[in-house]
Amino acid sequence: MPSQESRPTIHIPGTTSHALAPRAGRHGHEGTLRYLKAGTGAPLVLLHTVRTQAEHFRLLIPLIADRYTVYALDLPGMGYSEIVPGASYDEPAMRAGVERLLTALDLHDVTLVGESMGAVLALTTAADLPERVRRVVAVNTYDYRDGIARSGLLARVVVSAVLTPGVGPVVAGVEPRAALRKILQGGLGDRSALRADYVDELLRVGGRPGYPAVARAVYQNLPGLIAARSRYPEVKAPVHLVYGEKDWSRPSDREADKRLLPAADFTQVPKAGHFIALERPDVLADLLNAAA
Repeated sequence: MPSQESRPTIHIPGTTSHALAPRAGRHGHEGTLRYLKAGTGAPLVLLHTVRTQAEHFRLLIPLIADRYTVYALDLPGMGYSEIVPGASYDEPAMRAGVERLLTALDLHDVTLVGESMGAVLALTTAADLPERVRRVVAVNTYDYRDGIARSGLLARVVVSAVLTPGVGPVVAGVEPRAALRKILQGGLGDRSALRADYVDELLRVGGRPGYPAVARAVYQNLPGLIAARSRYPEVKAPVHLVYGEKDWSRPSDREADKRLLPAADFTQVPKAGHFIALERPDVLADLLNAAA
């Protein structure tokens, strides 16, 4: 659970906060993971997007907690999970964090729900742990060139600067509220869905010591998320691909994933953008509850 000094400013009714300690003998490579838990029923694990945290699902969790035991994970180094100096934040390392949650809690018959980067991790985790995963709902998979830079001109400039050798670490440590708000709104069909208190919470987390290095590493490892697409055909569980009509992915990106997962169900959410959990949690809840 986060310390008093690092407690989230947003509380999701019905949730409790928990900590998952590093595995024995791996203290130099793993940090403590924080996750939220709510509800009753079969296990459902929520995996958030680039630059966010478990509170990304604040509106979705109450809509599904009557049908599932929900676990919302802060991915390694993000949210209130521990930042380990020198740790990797590439796709395999992030996936290892997800797999730690499933194995340490001995979860079976799991529904994995991921958005953006979390969608890629849901699919690759399912490929690794077929005996534990019941189904996958992959929302706006983040597995294409440019990624968040497609949000708009400001995002392209900022991400390019963050990735530039030398000045990149400096830029990553400077995150004006107006800039973060505008970049995130570029991932929404309905810009009013980005609440002010959520932006404030993200900025608070972004001020944690070491967080700029995490953010920069995640942006640097987009090629690893793209490469992870090669794992999709290994997924044995049923898959449902969900895309916002106005997602950053192009029709060609979506078709490419459909070809890799030919048996997957497919839903496109009208007028929605990249952050469907923020603007249309009802759509996701209806889809998940119907399959509970």
